[in-house]
Amino acid sequence: MQINWNDVRAVILDLGGVILNIDYQLTIDAFHALGFESFEEQYSKLQQSGLFDGLETGQISRSAFITTIQQQAPDATAAQVIHAWNALLLDFPEGRIETIEQIATRWPTFLLSNTNEIHYEAFNQTFQSQTGRTDIKPLFQKAYLSSEIGMRKPDAEAFEIILHENDLKAEQVLFVDDSPQHVEGAKKLGIQGYHLVEPERLEDLFAAFLA
Repeated sequence: MQINWNDVRAVILDLGGVILNIDYQLTIDAFHALGFESFEEQYSKLQQSGLFDGLETGQISRSAFITTIQQQAPDATAAQVIHAWNALLLDFPEGRIETIEQIATRWPTFLLSNTNEIHYEAFNQTFQSQTGRTDIKPLFQKAYLSSEIGMRKPDAEAFEIILHENDLKAEQVLFVDDSPQHVEGAKKLGIQGYHLVEPERLEDLFAAFLA
């Protein structure tokens, strides 16, 4: 995947798998432990059911989400559901926040994340424990969270809102994500989409521009 760096005028970054370490299997295992045996059929990195789409676009509330999960795992408490749901969220790798800050000194940098209020609270707690700062949003010129904008990747609208609000031309934007379907969604609009695949890190991709 070649990037035309000379054309890049702005950068859009995904959160999970690009900035924040995540492991979907941990949440799958946690829900299995609660008795929700078919969880992975409804939620994975590549696809998810309407319940999770609704939570991520703000159409389903926290309480409604928990209640629906409890229908599949009736012995689980609300706290257990939240703990299992947050299990996939790990940590911010050493130096990752500094990398974003350096990228942001060179290009307007935006966050575009399919996330929800439960995860937002959880990863901000991790962010605070690691950095002493309370919210990840100020790292970016603007953070676009699916649960706040009512749109999610890979739908075109989720990208177009960033282009339109910030007067950006698609071909002059670099979008970095660890999910192939999201990268393809960006490319359909003419955005330079880059699929970040382990073991490559954000630092490796931007190495030539980092001090």
